[in-house]
Amino acid sequence: MDEGLTGLVLFTVAVAALSTALILVPGVAAAYALARWKGPGRGVVETVLALPLVLPPTAVGLVLLELLARDSVLGRLLDAMGVEVVFTPKAVVLASAVMAFPLLVRSARAGFEEVDPRLVAVARTLGDTRTRAFFRVTLPLAWRGVLTGALLAFSRALGEFGATVLVAGNIPGRTQTLSLAIFQRTQVGQDAEALKLAGVAVVLAFGAMYVTEVVTRRRGARGLA
Repeated sequence: MDEGLTGLVLFTVAVAALSTALILVPGVAAAYALARWKGPGRGVVETVLALPLVLPPTAVGLVLLELLARDSVLGRLLDAMGVEVVFTPKAVVLASAVMAFPLLVRSARAGFEEVDPRLVAVARTLGDTRTRAFFRVTLPLAWRGVLTGALLAFSRALGEFGATVLVAGNIPGRTQTLSLAIFQRTQVGQDAEALKLAGVAVVLAFGAMYVTEVVTRRRGARGLA
C-alpha cells in the first residue's frame, strides 16, 4: 500500500478502536442493567437505545450536529472549555461510537441474560458485595457476549458513513475514513481508486466479522455443552 492509503487505513482502524473503547463501559453497564431490569419502562429504554440501528445514519448525524452546534447548550459548554468537536477527528469517533453502541448493548445483554442468577446469589451468600459478584461471577460468565458485542461495534464503526459525513465532514487527512474516501473517489470519477479502497475495506470488514463469528460459534458451543 502507498503511504496515503496506509494512513487512511490506520486512521479508519484507529477510529473504530477508539469508538469501541469509548462505548465499552457505558455499553456493558446498560446491557447489564437491561438484563437485570424487569420493571416497567424497559421496552421503552431498549427501543431508544436501539434507534441508531433503524434510523437513517444521516438523521443521527443531523441530531449530533444540532447537539454540538455552538449555539446549543452542549456546544456553548464545550466552547467555554475550549473543546472543538464538529468537523474534527473527535466527531468521527463520536459518530462511529453512537452508531455502534446498540450492537454492543444487544450482544452484551444476551450474554448477561445467559448467566444463572443463582450463581450470583451463591456468591452473595459467601460474602461478596454486588460489585464484587459482578466482576468475579457475572462478567467472567458473560464475557463472550461482551466480546462479541465489542467486535460487532468495531466492525460497524469501520464502515460508518452517514452520521460521520454530517458531523465531521469529509476532510482528507483530517476526518476522512475509508468509507468517506470511497464516496469521494466515486464522486470525482476515480472509480479504479474507489474499487481499490473498497477492496481494502472488504478485507478489514471480513477480518473483523470472521473473528466475531468464531467467538459467536464458541459461545454457542459452550451453551450447548
